Amino acid sequence: MTGGSLLGVLAVLGMAAAPNLFGFVAAWMLAGAAMSAVLYQPAFAALTRYYAPRHLGALTTLTLVAGLASTVFAPLTNALAAEMSWRTVYLVLAVVLAVVTIPLHYFALRRPWPPPHVPDTDRSSRIGRDQVSTVARSAPFLLMTAALTLSAFSMYAVLTNLIPLLTSRGASSSVAAWALGLGGIGQVAGRLGYATLTRRLGVRTRTVCILAGSAVTTTALAVLPGPVPLLIAVAVLGGTTRGIATLLQATAVSDRWGTAVYGSLSGVMAAPVTIAGAIAPAAGAALAVALGGYPTLFTALAATAVLAAALATGSVPGARPDDLRDQTTRRTTS
Repeated sequence: MTGGSLLGVLAVLGMAAAPNLFGFVAAWMLAGAAMSAVLYQPAFAALTRYYAPRHLGALTTLTLVAGLASTVFAPLTNALAAEMSWRTVYLVLAVVLAVVTIPLHYFALRRPWPPPHVPDTDRSSRIGRDQVSTVARSAPFLLMTAALTLSAFSMYAVLTNLIPLLTSRGASSSVAAWALGLGGIGQVAGRLGYATLTRRLGVRTRTVCILAGSAVTTTALAVLPGPVPLLIAVAVLGGTTRGIATLLQATAVSDRWGTAVYGSLSGVMAAPVTIAGAIAPAAGAALAVALGGYPTLFTALAATAVLAAALATGSVPGARPDDLRDQTTRRTTS
């Protein structure tokens, strides 16, 4: 992560000094490589290893703080741009990136890498480094990866096409922008409530319910003509499912295969999910044109989310302890 921070600073400096569009794009590609080393996935791997089996609290804290990044830096960048050229703004942000992240990554992550947490009662104790490829080719892993990939495509396409959908339903551009921002509040609420879901629902049930929740909110946005306040409320609920989905992805590997090889398996799983999120904005806009409008696009995205939830039903490798716990609880209750 320290190396990624250094690379990120070089990338931002490259953008500031880019002589033409080709140079700017090249610097952005360098920034993408840096992001793979400093954003959620490597941080999830570190926190899961350091704090397992109580890593959910650490992951939740991280996502709450990181979720404020756009809230903090969007107005900061706007204020800088009002006083400086865009190249100077990039230079200032490169300095901020260097001063804040390089020392923190270098000093805060120097603690010894602890041994993996493998409870005697957990079948994940049989998952070792030599079995990464076997797990990665297994049906539950492939189904979970496919489910998260489809869900990511649907969620990000919904997010980036929400404003034109709302304006087509009568909302002003400013109101639609506020609806998009309020979805961020829903994300925070969802992440705060994820721990409760883990206590009440098993892995399979929790995963399917979260992905199905995204399908429900997307369907509502597709079919509801208004009024605008109701559409905004649905958009906030959609933000809640997006917020929960971040932690769902962060814990997908540890919930099913333990933490011993979390970094390797989560990296494999994250690759197609990241690609889906990257292409979703442009693909969603293109599909809206091809399908004849944003309501039809959102209907297609809802169907994609339904498929993701269906695939997730087969994403658990055998009878996991919490699934058995749920069965015992239901028998006791009845």
